Amino acid sequence: MKAKTKEITPAGLAALIRRHPRVVALTGAGISVESGIPSFRGAGGLWDRFDPMEFAHIRAFRRNPAKVWQLLSEMDDTISRARPNPAHYALAALEAKGFLTGIITQNVDNLHQAAGSRRVVEYHGNALRFVCDTCKGLHPRESLDFFHPPLYCLCGGLIRPDVVFFGEAIPARAEEEAEDLAQHCDLLLVIGTSGEVAPASYIPAIAREWQAVIVENNLEPTRLTYSIADHFLPGSAGKLLPLVLQEL
Repeated sequence: MKAKTKEITPAGLAALIRRHPRVVALTGAGISVESGIPSFRGAGGLWDRFDPMEFAHIRAFRRNPAKVWQLLSEMDDTISRARPNPAHYALAALEAKGFLTGIITQNVDNLHQAAGSRRVVEYHGNALRFVCDTCKGLHPRESLDFFHPPLYCLCGGLIRPDVVFFGEAIPARAEEEAEDLAQHCDLLLVIGTSGEVAPASYIPAIAREWQAVIVENNLEPTRLTYSIADHFLPGSAGKLLPLVLQEL
């Protein structure tokens, strides 16, 4: 850990939050692991079993949607059964109490919203929302037959989860709102992400450029710990964020 990064406790983080009126959270896959959603990367992750270029690239989906639905069906089953964990509820409570301005999430699992968070920037979309790849019309999840994919819209286009596939750009509105939150926060909480995937990885740098304090919460140190974080809170978000909320 670099010299200027200081390990912090939940009480210490609560004290920081009290001193910084504009707090924003950036969340990644790590915050949802305790809800039963495995990370894509790392041992046991989905990319261990599914080559992302074969199963998660937009060209692959359009070329062979039935094959890609092997991954999409598994994701839908996992995400639709998941429920928010104490970390999601703690962030929602921090927002409700006026301590948190908003959340930028790389996750597509809808768990922040399910926990009650109101301002959530869905950087990579939402896997429980379905759209036509051609006409962009919305399709209610309960109207779809997941047992017989691929799924087709009345216009003839392919129905897909409203998520960002490899090879696609971040939705302009989400990118703009995320940058706005990063530019105007004075404390950025980075939770459950290593900051390896661009362009979401630029968000801590944007916040730093605008003089925000960066606090990282992960199980283990990451690239962010050694490059940009001011404080490191080691451990499970599901256990530690409720303690921060108690202190506040």
